[in-house]
Amino acid sequence: MVPAAFVVVLDANVLFPLTLRDTMLRAAAAGFYQLRWSAEILDEMERNLVSTGTMSSDKAARLRATMERFFPEAEVTGYRSLVSVMRNDEKDRHVVAAAVKAGAQVITTSNLKDFSPLPEGIEAQSPDEFLCNLFDLDPDAFVSMLRGQATDLTRPPVTFDRLLERLARVVPDFVAAVLTKVAGSGSR
Repeated sequence: MVPAAFVVVLDANVLFPLTLRDTMLRAAAAGFYQLRWSAEILDEMERNLVSTGTMSSDKAARLRATMERFFPEAEVTGYRSLVSVMRNDEKDRHVVAAAVKAGAQVITTSNLKDFSPLPEGIEAQSPDEFLCNLFDLDPDAFVSMLRGQATDLTRPPVTFDRLLERLARVVPDFVAAVLTKVAGSGSR
């Protein structure tokens, strides 16, 4: 697959849920989109993983370091001067400023209400809408990627169906599209 030309900033709340984060990062690694984030976004992800008791601070720091190592091109810098001119919710203006600086077409967030208004040329999409759009680019490749994701999860082992059950909690329309594709191909 030729890497997608479009650039996407992931909000911290999309990087928080384990299975969703894994799927989003795998889709970027597979070339479905160009991933971007800022240190501030990763700070928020790390802070929230620790404050909710989801991970220890050491484990959250290792996760972040791994993400940064695998996606060195993802970090957006030099956007701070743009924050003050953004018109969306104040606490998320840094995300929009990073998107502007990165030339992003999409911000993926679970909190759409805080991302209006946006500068022209940038759209906020829920993770469900975003994954549906990515899936439409190459359904077969996406199903293959998801099967690989399930196979890679070994402690404990996770079946393809169990992976989809986990994803359905946060991205139900996407999972419905995957299930329709899989049923249509007869390869469950």
